[in-house]
Amino acid sequence: MSDSTRRSDVLDWVNGSDAPEKSVLNLGFMALTDSASLIVAATQGFAQPYGLTLNLQRQASWATLRDKLLSSELDAAQVLYGQIYGTHLGIGGPATDMAILMGLNQNGQAINLSAQLMQAGVTNGEALHQHVHHDGAKLTFAQTFPTGTHAMWLYYWLASNGIHPLEDVRTVVVPPAQMVEHLQAQRIDGFCAGGPWGALAVDQNQGFTVATSQSIWADHPEKVLGVTREFVELYPNTARALTMSVLEASRFIDENPENKRSTAKLISSSEYLNAPLSSVEPRFLGHYQDGLGNAWADPHPLHFHAGGAVNMPYLSDGMWFMSQFRRWGLLREAPDYLAVAQQIHQLELYRQAATALDIKIPAPMRSSTLMDGKCWDGLDPERYAKSFDLHALSTRSGIAN
Repeated sequence: MSDSTRRSDVLDWVNGSDAPEKSVLNLGFMALTDSASLIVAATQGFAQPYGLTLNLQRQASWATLRDKLLSSELDAAQVLYGQIYGTHLGIGGPATDMAILMGLNQNGQAINLSAQLMQAGVTNGEALHQHVHHDGAKLTFAQTFPTGTHAMWLYYWLASNGIHPLEDVRTVVVPPAQMVEHLQAQRIDGFCAGGPWGALAVDQNQGFTVATSQSIWADHPEKVLGVTREFVELYPNTARALTMSVLEASRFIDENPENKRSTAKLISSSEYLNAPLSSVEPRFLGHYQDGLGNAWADPHPLHFHAGGAVNMPYLSDGMWFMSQFRRWGLLREAPDYLAVAQQIHQLELYRQAATALDIKIPAPMRSSTLMDGKCWDGLDPERYAKSFDLHALSTRSGIAN
């Protein structure tokens, strides 16, 4: 893999006062397609020019990854966007100040349903609504972490189809690499996870993709480069150097189709995803088959850079996850949405890294319209959280069910 173009002065600080305080980092990742930029940064020469050695450590579950990040066994990691916020806010455990250095990717997740549901004619949201409400089925769906992105996509999609995710169905937590096994064993009726596991389920005739995450929210936030706030305070130069190396790797991947193909081949190996290239590469390139006979080139494929639009740690993205935590009863009281996002997102550090690499820096707030027609712009997050017909908002917060 070739080097990206750098400004001539980018590396001047490596041997000076801005040199990384810590040069060898343990970097956690999950066996997921969207770990690609970390794997490329660590193995293809993007970290060493910044004075860093990145030791990749594959994790078995998001909970294990979190625990190792909090204990400093991992210095930094690929983390679910909502997981960073849940940890920071103390949802499901003690609160720990967290930090987001940059976004790692947008799009590329999927909701899959079982072969048994397909055989029963349940092949879309409307049919699933009928099956749940009129056929009396109590289905079980898996997501990967209670405050993670996959839980939020699954809940949002179910609710948009008139299915209450906390009342009408059961939800369980399953590590992403175990989803297909659970589907095959009929322990679950569907799941939401990142690639390549949705594609693998299709390839093995264990189900079909009923929705992509980008059909729920085009160009949605997904994984981030996460650290504890303590790490940024102790090692600010290291945090900036790490951000720059991953930014360069991200830019390289998205540069052209050949780079994407070589990256897909790299990450599919047993060290990383341990999955067939045939289940990794197509969706990596934006080529989809859903297992129902439909094939398409997705207009919003998995992106790692997109000229910097992916990597900006948008404040509004983080605020959206808090709005959904409110919606589903994970937060009893309204947080100070903007203040919390500003605490977590390391905007100045990101601006320094992106500016040095001549990467465009978008505004920290953005707006999008999701699948149900609701517009999210971050301007009134509490009103947005209360605007949904299906929710689990607590009466203790003065909100009627």
